[in-house]
Order: sequence, then C-alpha cells, then structure tokens
Amino acid sequence: MQAPINIALVGNPNSGKSSLFNVLTGLNQKVSNFPGVTVDKKTGSAKISADLTANIIDLPGTYSLYPKSADEFVTYDVLINPSNEDKPDMILIIADASNLKRNLLFCSQIIDLKLPVIIGLTMMDLAKSKGVEIDINGLERELGVPVVSINPRKNKGIPALKKNIELIAEQKFGAPARDFIENEQLAPEVVKEVKKLFPASSEYAALHVAVNAEELPFLSATQKNGIRTVLQANNFNKTKVQAEEIMQRYARIKQVMKAAVVETDPLQKQLQTERIDNILLHRFWGYAILLVVMFLLFQSIFWLASYPMDLIEAGFGAVGGWLGGIMPEAWYSDLLINGIVAGLGGIAVFVPQIMILFGLITILEDSGYMARISFLTDRLMRQVGLNGKSVMPLISGVACAVPAIMATRNIENRKERLITILVTPLMSCSARLPIYTVMIALVIPSKSILGFLNLQGLVMMGLYLLGFFMALAIAAVLKWIVRIKEKSYFIMELPDYRAPRWKNVGTTMVEKAKIFITDAGKVIMVISVILWFLASYGPNERMQAVHAKYEPIIEQTTDETQKETLDREYQSEKLANSYAGILGHSIEPVIKPLGFDWKIGIALITSFAAREVFVGTMATLYSVGETPEDNDATLREKMAAATWPDDRPVYTLASGLSLMLFYAFAMQCMSTLAIVKRETKSWKMPAFQFAYMTVLAYISSLIIFQIFK
Repeated sequence: MQAPINIALVGNPNSGKSSLFNVLTGLNQKVSNFPGVTVDKKTGSAKISADLTANIIDLPGTYSLYPKSADEFVTYDVLINPSNEDKPDMILIIADASNLKRNLLFCSQIIDLKLPVIIGLTMMDLAKSKGVEIDINGLERELGVPVVSINPRKNKGIPALKKNIELIAEQKFGAPARDFIENEQLAPEVVKEVKKLFPASSEYAALHVAVNAEELPFLSATQKNGIRTVLQANNFNKTKVQAEEIMQRYARIKQVMKAAVVETDPLQKQLQTERIDNILLHRFWGYAILLVVMFLLFQSIFWLASYPMDLIEAGFGAVGGWLGGIMPEAWYSDLLINGIVAGLGGIAVFVPQIMILFGLITILEDSGYMARISFLTDRLMRQVGLNGKSVMPLISGVACAVPAIMATRNIENRKERLITILVTPLMSCSARLPIYTVMIALVIPSKSILGFLNLQGLVMMGLYLLGFFMALAIAAVLKWIVRIKEKSYFIMELPDYRAPRWKNVGTTMVEKAKIFITDAGKVIMVISVILWFLASYGPNERMQAVHAKYEPIIEQTTDETQKETLDREYQSEKLANSYAGILGHSIEPVIKPLGFDWKIGIALITSFAAREVFVGTMATLYSVGETPEDNDATLREKMAAATWPDDRPVYTLASGLSLMLFYAFAMQCMSTLAIVKRETKSWKMPAFQFAYMTVLAYISSLIIFQIFK
C-alpha cells in the first residue's frame, strides 16, 4: 500500500472545482483554517485505487497566479512555497470547457511551475451547446499534460481521472517536459540569480519570486535583500515583465485553440443565457424583476411555512397540556413542561421557515441568478463606498452574519472589505426570523391587500429591506470615516443559467435545519433550563412573603372562578419576585420608554448569546408564570394575553414594531463579534460595531414607539 499523496485542487471560480472535491472525497472532509490566516481550508481523503489514497486540498478559486486577495494568496503560497506544509505532489486543474480560452491562462501558468499536472475539463456539454468541439488528444499534445473530460454532477469521467492520478503516482508521467512559453527569456539574469537564492521549482516560479519578493512571508531577510540587489542591478520592471508574460501566454493560447478547438457554428444564434440576461440585467426591468424575486421570496416564507408551523405549535401545546394533566405537581414536572418542552417548542416551530428560506436562496445561487444580483447592484454599492462584490456577503448575511463576514475575503480593497464587515450584521439573518415571525403574528393582522398581497409577508419583506438600506446608509457614513485609500475594481464572471440541483437544494435545507436544531438548539435549551430555575426560585424572604400572602386566601376561597383568578395572581407575583423577575425589573426603567416590560428585558439579555434565544426565553417565562390549566396554550396566545400592572396589553402595534426594529439593528450576537475580531485582528472594530448598532437600535425603537403609541 502506497503512502497517501497530496493533490492540490485548483481552478477558476465557478469551474466545478467544489463539485469534483465533493465527488472525490464524499463524507471524508474537514474544514479548518490555513495556518496564520482566516481562510477556509477544505481537505478530504479520496480512494484512488485499491493501493492508493490521496489527500485532496481544495484551494480557493483564482483567475491567475498573481494574487489580489487573501484567498488567492493562500493558493499562491501553497503552489510557490516549497516549504508549505500542504505542498502538493501533483496539481489537478479544473478548467471550464465552455470558457476554455480564459481558463487556459491559469492552466498555462500552473504548467510552467513544472509540477505534475492533470487538467480536468468540465462543462463539455455546455461547450457543445455553444457549438464548440474540443479535441482532447490534440489539447493534450499542445499542453504536454494529461487532459480528462469530467462531469462531477453526473459522476462521469471520474474513473479515467483516477487512472491518470494513479499513473502519475507510479511515476509513469512526470512534470511537464516543456514550458508553455519561454519564461526565462522574460528576465534571463534575474531568473538565474533568483534560482541561486531560492529553491524554485522552475524558471517561472523563480520569476514569480522576483515579482512578489517583498510580499512573500516564506522568504528570509537574507533572501529578500539578495533578490532586492539582483532586481536593482538588472533594472527589473515587474509591471513590464507581467504584461509581456500575459501577452505571450495569450498568443500561445491562440495557437492551442486553433489546433485543438473547433467552433462548428460560429454564427449560431444568441445563446439562451445572453437572451435571458438582456431581460434580467436590463437597466429598468432588471431592478423591477429583482424586487419581484425578493418579494416572492419573503411571501413564500409565510405561504409555505404557515401550515407546518401551526401543526408544530399546536402539537407542542397539546403535549404540554397532556403532561400537565398526567404528571404530579412537582419541581421535575414543572422543569419538564415549562423548561424543556417549552424550550423545544421554541426551537422546532421555526424549522419550516428556516428550511424554506435556505432552500430558496440555494435555488437562486444554483440557477446563476445570485451573481446577477451582484452585477445589478454594483452601481448602487459604489455610491456608498462599496462595490458589487460586497453584495454577496450582504445577501449571505440574510442566512447568517458569521459566514457572510468570512465571505468578505474575496474583496481585494481593504477599505471596502472593512466597511462590508461593519455593516453586514445589519442584514436580517435567519436568527432574527423567529422573532419577526412571533411579533408579526401578534401585532400585524393576517389580511390581504389588493386581494393577493399578504400584509404579514409585506411587513417581513419590509424588515429585510430596512436592514439592507440601513446597511447602505451606514456604509455611506463609514465611507468618510474609514481613511484607507486604495483603488477598487469589480471583475466578476457571470455563470451560465442552469437548472437548480434539487438534490443539492434538499441537502442544504436539511443541513441548515440540523445546524439550527443542534447549534442554536443547544444554546436555547441550556438557557431555557437556566431561565426556568431563575424564574421558579428567588430570595427566600421574598418568596415566603408571596407564599404567606396568597396561600391562606386561596385555601379559604370556595368559589372556583375566584380561586383561579387568585392562583394566576399568585403565580405572577412569584415570577416577579424570582431571580429572573428581580433582574428584569432592575433594567425595566431603561427599556420601558421603548415599550418593553421586564420579561422582554430578560430576553434582550439572554438573546445576546444568540438572537433566536429570544423565543425560547419568552416560552419559558410565560410557561413558568402560568397555571396548569394554561399548559396547552400556544406561546402567541400567552404573549397576546400579557398585560402591564394597569391591565394595558404589553404587545401592541407600537411595542411590536419597536421590538422588531430593535432586533433588526442591535448587535445581539456573540459569535458575530468574535468573527469580526478574528477577521480584523483587533477588538476595536467589534467594540465600535457593538456600540453603533446598540445606539442605532435604541434610538430607532424609541422613535417608532413614541410615534405609534
């Protein structure tokens, strides 16, 4: 059995690299970080043959070997640095056959590093639909490396690919025998001297070290000084050398295309993708369609999720009522019914909405439309100090701010990246969805406008749009505060439209539901149990005083209706004098101007661990303070019945809007603050972010409550 070999998986973005990685590695994957940087490192184990196993390293996608972002520099370091711990034994390049000319630039650069290479051609069917025929054998001869046609989506070509990997591992094939272009002739003396100072794998690798010497952390101070001397002695102009290299590569690529590629129908009709783009990217209709798509997205969350949510909510209410009827009155039954069951209900009821939201977002990504959203909004982004690449993190923020902030790594401009990080948490993430859902159901009537528009769906869409436009407004302000001067460019490939991979959509929906139930669920359950304890117990003298006040009166009362009323007052006063009640009442003066009572105050504190904890907190608090007869009531019914001491309802249109606005703007998420610190390598940015978002949330809520009360 041979020792495992290291294979670096590289390619342009949207070339099918991730699909191949998933096919080769299956479930044998793990995600970590590359040493010293916050860039995801996807690795996996693949069975190549009975005697050969490979460690596959999925490197971030890049268009050329000249890095412009943190992600691209990781790929660059793995390929150029001979002492990198992930140094590959061979390189597997994934190239999009339908855009072969553009992909061959990166392929040719990798070939000239003189490491064993295999090229996997994807999207051959799409190339054929464009009238492009590729002679695989001819392409192999021209490039001097093995070329294999593959389709990871349909598992085609994988055995042939594995056979070529096996042949290279057995040293039947070696590194490319010839250069794609004459690299040494670009700067002969420099290449020769750099190779003496640094163990480069080829003349082209030495040229790269010369071009990027000052930015390469793997060079020693002695090597950098030596290279600096060589460059000065030879009047080395790296811009001129790079330009000459690219011109020579494209000239050679033109010859390769002529020898191995035939366009059978150069005058074919305009492609379907281009025809669709004429509509979806239209200067007027494009934006109108985008608004319609977003509207349908949020309407669907209510239309499709309402039935399963009602069933789940009623089911947990019935379970609570049933347990209350069969279990004795004891602390453990109270914990089970009002702590655990109530907490579980607060988690499960929102699973349908989260699954639907992520399913629809996956359809937009898979179909190719999500990239068009970036293109459409680039002009708007630039007005506020961002660019079109900022849209993807902002849209991802609708799912979760943590991966969205990590997605800013592909923004080359440091100022635009920092501003994007600072405003992304203003996008309404899925953790806010349970809060919006409960409050909209409580204070917004479920009625139709114009006969087909659901008012609750419109309010939900309004909250998401509010987060987006507030993010733009804050970005416009930060544009003048953040003092980093750097030119910005927006270059993005628009992928062809494709039918969504329904298996992928289904898998994503299930995975996101699992993550919500396990990750968020764990936090919610722990906090629910802690809250049950805090809400059930309090200082002895206080609890004894409440007990002494009500117990004799309840025992002496014979009227069942009056006894029930007294029992409710007893439970309510017990809750008010519990540890949770004392904490809530202590902060109530600060939040009362926003229309919030002490129970909401407790939820504001607990939900800092995770916003979705708000619902579990309310479920526990309203369950603990109730009589056994109320166990089968739903959370919304309990909240709707909540009143102030003067019998005014707690949840009105004014307080409901105030609460939704507070959660729309407040930084109620420890995980997001932690990831901002990691990405910016400073506590200043998360501290500033927490401060401005909290002030914004408080002032906005105060204004909206005072207007509507």
